[in-house]
This record gives sequence, structure tokens and C-alpha cells, in this order.
Amino acid sequence: MENNAQEIWDKCLKFFKENMPASSFKTWFARIVPVSLNGNVLKIQVPSSFFKEYIEEHFASLIANALYKYIENPVLIYDVVVDQNALKNSAPNFKTAGIQAHNAMPQQNVYQQGIYSVPGRPVHIFKNQQFDSASQQQGAEPEIQNPFVIPGIKKVKVDPQLNPNYTIDNFVEGACNRLGRRAAEDIAKKPGKTIFNPLMIFGNSGLGKTHLAQAIGNSVRELYPEKTVLYVEANKFQTQYADACRNNTRNDFIHFYQMIDLLIIDDVQEFAGKTGTQETFFAIFNSLHLSGKQIIMTCDTMPSELKGLTDRLLSRFRWGLTVEVQAPDYETRLNILKKKVYNDGMNISEDILDYIAKTVISNVRELEGVLISLLARSTLTRNDLTLEDTKNFLGKIVRETEKEYSVDFIVKTVCAFFGIKESVLNSKSRAKDIASARQLSMYFSKKFTDLPYKTIGTQIGGRDHSTVLHACKAVTKSIETDEKFAQIVDELEAKIKTGQIN
Repeated sequence: MENNAQEIWDKCLKFFKENMPASSFKTWFARIVPVSLNGNVLKIQVPSSFFKEYIEEHFASLIANALYKYIENPVLIYDVVVDQNALKNSAPNFKTAGIQAHNAMPQQNVYQQGIYSVPGRPVHIFKNQQFDSASQQQGAEPEIQNPFVIPGIKKVKVDPQLNPNYTIDNFVEGACNRLGRRAAEDIAKKPGKTIFNPLMIFGNSGLGKTHLAQAIGNSVRELYPEKTVLYVEANKFQTQYADACRNNTRNDFIHFYQMIDLLIIDDVQEFAGKTGTQETFFAIFNSLHLSGKQIIMTCDTMPSELKGLTDRLLSRFRWGLTVEVQAPDYETRLNILKKKVYNDGMNISEDILDYIAKTVISNVRELEGVLISLLARSTLTRNDLTLEDTKNFLGKIVRETEKEYSVDFIVKTVCAFFGIKESVLNSKSRAKDIASARQLSMYFSKKFTDLPYKTIGTQIGGRDHSTVLHACKAVTKSIETDEKFAQIVDELEAKIKTGQIN
């Protein structure tokens, strides 16, 4: 068996060499050891859980294509065995993970859950979940994940499309998200029975809206396994609706969604301008709400600022609770890093975490991304992660970020462009040229950063949320109606992008 496994893996290695840079091949595939081949199940050994997660994320499609060249209906099992000697030469201490597997398919993103696959989703592996190939070969009945399958009399199981790692326990609470997290806890205990129905979560990208929304879904599934939970992105909902219209199954589409006990719609701003989709969602919304079923939505801006949506739909959005998720403060950022390190079984000194938390301030996604990048470098070099290494690695990124995207840099650029002092721009002066420069600073701060209106206003003369919102609208309107002003804005934007302060 081992010889057959080695033979197959050697062929795969040749395929990898031909389709990727030599440096990547040497780093990620030269250290993988084939263990066994039983029928269509190939078992490979990788040196750490981090290593496994990295190749799954970056090379899943490549591996799938290689396996399908040499194995019929392949199943790949990762056997994670942590080399203690290797760990001594690397910063993170990874926990030994169990066997995890997924069914690979060529040129598709396929996610294997239990005994059935969900096409069209990114390759992602559930922790500690094993693939039962025998039960699928025997024709076990798959769970329904097609929104056009009508349940009939029998209660059916629906793939909730949830990330199991998004839980309330894993969501770090801070001043930036406290209201949303508390509401999530209440909803999870009594879905559809609180005044928080619907729950609308809004905020900029990368701040945890999707995590919080899906965390409610995972909690409800745990507390009420009989309830049907479904998470769907607004764009996918729109695509499903378009397919239903083409296939003359619109009623079936509506009926399917009316059976859901907890419906989570992500990025509802994507419904803008799609009249048919809005009308259909309006009907679904009313049916679910009247039936006492829970609705959760996320969007990138306050519902009152959404454009292209009907008034009656916007009024429904405001029926329950609307909460904002803001950029995390230092304490929350540090707690997020500590939580990430603890959950992944890593060993990183607190001074390094402290430096990252003070340096990376934009959003949670970037914060975690920097941590992963540092760990990857440490793993590849097999050197302990030091504070000096961290500073050197982040130095260039931080300088570029501060220059191009910070409110302070934008204000400096605008002031230099108009020849005014920062103190004057931040003052209470209402002189036309000063007010115009101030509004442009707010406009570009909103355009080039992920900061909420309130934070931008605080950093520009201590203004409030409504002042920044008014400034953005005023600049946008002037661009559309004043050609000369639009040229000035274009020139100023070019200076901000290229970092030309003077």
C-alpha cells in the first residue's frame, strides 16, 4: 500500500512542479510524506496543523486536479503529526490535530461535509470531522442545500452554510461591538421571540459583522437542533432568484425560504436597484416575521443611508434592532490577538502581541492577517519570532498604511494642497475655503479608510457623525454638478494616492 501511495504521490509531485514556482514547491510540497493508499483514499502526512491549513487555503485546486489525474473519485486525508524537534526551532507551538478530510473535485471549489458535497463554495475544512466515503457509495441520502427543493410534509435538513469557527465565544467583546454581542446572546436563547427581530448589523468591512451573524446561527443550531438555520449572501440570493425566474419556479423559491426558522442575509446593500429581488425578499421577510421566525441582516452602512432600496423594505429593516460594529480599540485588538493565539495553540510573547495591536489599527481581518503572515515566516525560517523581527516585518507595511490611508496623512495632504494650516482646518472657522478643505478631508478619509463617520469626525476637529456624513454628500454632489471642482478633487486624489504631500 505504501509503495502505491508513493508512486501516486510522485506523479502528483511532478504535476505540482510543472504548475507552480520552484520556491513554493520546495517550501510546501517537498516535506509532505505519502502514508497509504486504500482504494481511492490517499493519506498524506504533513508536519503541522498550520502547514495543513496553509496548503488547503492556497493549493486546494491544484491538489484536486493532480489527484483526479491518477485516482478515480479521490479522497485525501491529512494526517497531522507535529515534529517536536521542528517545533523547538519555530515560534508557534501547534496542537496536534486529528485526521481531517475532504473529497477533491477538479476545477471546482467543493466543500465536503459529512457524506455530501456543496458545489460552489470555497474549499474549507471543518475541524475534527471525518469523511465517510463508504456511506456515500452506499447511496446515503444527502442533506438538502438546494433552495428550490420543496420540503413537503417531511421536515428536511438544510445545509446552514455556516462557518463552525464563527461562535459567540470566539467573538471578542469590546466597546466597539458590545451592543451587538449582547443582542446576539439574547437572540440565540430565544430566536424570533425578542424585540430584536429583525437584527440589522452594519459597519465597515473586516470588523466582524459576518462572524457575529453566523455566531447566532451556530448557537441556535446547538440550542435548538430542530430549527432550520440558513446563511446566504445577498448576491447568492439574487442569483438563486434569477434562476427561479428563468425556470418558472419563483413560488418554489419563496416557499423554500418561508420554511427557514433563522434566516441570515449578508450584505443586503447588494439588493440595491434589483426590484424583483427586493419584492421577493419583502414577501419572504413578511412571512417569516409574521410567523415569529428570526431574521438577521448585515450591511456596510446605516440602513437610513442605503440607496436603491424601496421605502417599504427599508421600513422593515428598522422594525427591530440596528447595531453598529466599529473599528476595535487597542484593548479589543489585543484581546483578539490573544484569543487567536490561544485557540490555535500558539506560543507568542505578549510584547509581540502588544506591538501588533498598537500598530495594526484598521480592522480585525488585517489584524489576524498580519499575525498569520508572521507565523508563516517564522515557520518557514524555523526561527523564534522576536519583537525585532516583528518590527522589521511590519515597518514598511505600517509606513505605507499611515501615508496612504490614515486620516492624519489625508489632512496633511489637503492642507498642503490648499496652503492652510492643520490647526485652522480643525478649528471652528466657517470660511468658505476652510470649510471646503475640511469637507474634502472628511470625504477622502471615508473613501480611503475603513473608519466609521464618528471616528473620522473625532479626528477632524472633533466633529460628530452627521457633520462627516453631510460633508461626504456635499462633496459628491459638487463633483457631479461642478466640473472645475471635480478636476480639483481628481488632482487632490492623485496626490493622496501617490503620497505627494506638497
